[in-house]
Amino acid sequence: MPDQQVSQPELAPKPALKVAPKSASRERQDAQPKAKRNTWQREAVRAALVEHRGFVSARELHERLCAQGSTIGLATVYRAVSDLADSGEADVIVSPDGENIFRFCGTHHHHHHLICRSCGATRELEASVVEDWAGNVGAEHGFAEIDHVVDLFGLCEKCQAARV
Repeated sequence: MPDQQVSQPELAPKPALKVAPKSASRERQDAQPKAKRNTWQREAVRAALVEHRGFVSARELHERLCAQGSTIGLATVYRAVSDLADSGEADVIVSPDGENIFRFCGTHHHHHHLICRSCGATRELEASVVEDWAGNVGAEHGFAEIDHVVDLFGLCEKCQAARV
């Protein structure tokens, strides 16, 4: 039997979807992350971080808030401190014990910390020698756009004196 070609029925072309162009303000909204609502819980966490003045874990912050009579949940504290860190209002680092610890920070440029292991007292450090070293090490190995985190842990003068 000879091969017969079966003709396919022609399909009508689908009309093109019309999409309204985005307005300039809509494009800016899409490009920017949505701001978190300022709830009483977020404000309570922010105020507690400001008051603490050093690095503190979310768990310790939760304990302090509850001791003051707050009904805030631990998961809410974790979300709030993470949101504050994401927005740049708080610093977050990993403690020597491997736990994330947070601190309210008014400095929005790159910096380092000197942190007391005992009481959490913190000093912000400008360390140009570290910046130079990190850039040089990266360049020596063919890397560019070097990022780094350098935080120093030790005992402050008050905690040293309390040990004696």
